Amino acid sequence: MNILITSGGTSEKIDRVRSITNHSTGQLGKVIAETFLNKGDQVTLVTTSKAVRPLLHPNLTTVEIENVSELHEKLEPLVHSHDVLIHTMAVSDYTPIYMTGFDEVSASSDLTEFLNKSNSESKISSQDDVQVLFLKKTPKIISLVKKWNPKIRLIGFKLLVDVSKEKLLETARASLKKNQADIIVANDLSEITEQGHEAYLVGNDKVTQAHSKLEIAQLLYQHIHREEKT
Repeated sequence: MNILITSGGTSEKIDRVRSITNHSTGQLGKVIAETFLNKGDQVTLVTTSKAVRPLLHPNLTTVEIENVSELHEKLEPLVHSHDVLIHTMAVSDYTPIYMTGFDEVSASSDLTEFLNKSNSESKISSQDDVQVLFLKKTPKIISLVKKWNPKIRLIGFKLLVDVSKEKLLETARASLKKNQADIIVANDLSEITEQGHEAYLVGNDKVTQAHSKLEIAQLLYQHIHREEKT
């Protein structure tokens, strides 16, 4: 089976030396990729330069991206040629469009003027005590997957922080329905440690709890290959 996995976290440039990103290491995507590779599947891993990766494997193809724009460009054709997408990547919700000093912003009578600007400097000056960064929303990649390929099986991930189990599952079920996914893996950041990774695999008619990254990977493998045989 051809498995497509995204892993790590995107990074959005402010200028040529600064970026905004997230803390995703790609460790979960690595474990999932290794699990499928060890069972004989063909795996394409879309990841970033800073994310951890599986060891080289004859069945592994790696595609590197940096930001949401590159992810959109490179993921779409891959979605058409794979059976399953396991979308673990932490995708930036916003990308910088302009950064400027606070005084310039304060002097403006219409802040929308900054939305059409962009930083032309290779490195924005650090002289101002306060800088204002304007951001715009990025496309929700997971919401595009089924439009690109309605037949692909989609595994999504939802990460919240310090919420109740009920809220976590409610949010996962909403994502499951909205994105036409097979499963949404729901995580709470406060329950992810070096020793364990608590998560709920939320399907249309079943919720399964996992206690480690390896168990998440094994449960996903079992689900995908069990459904393939039925």
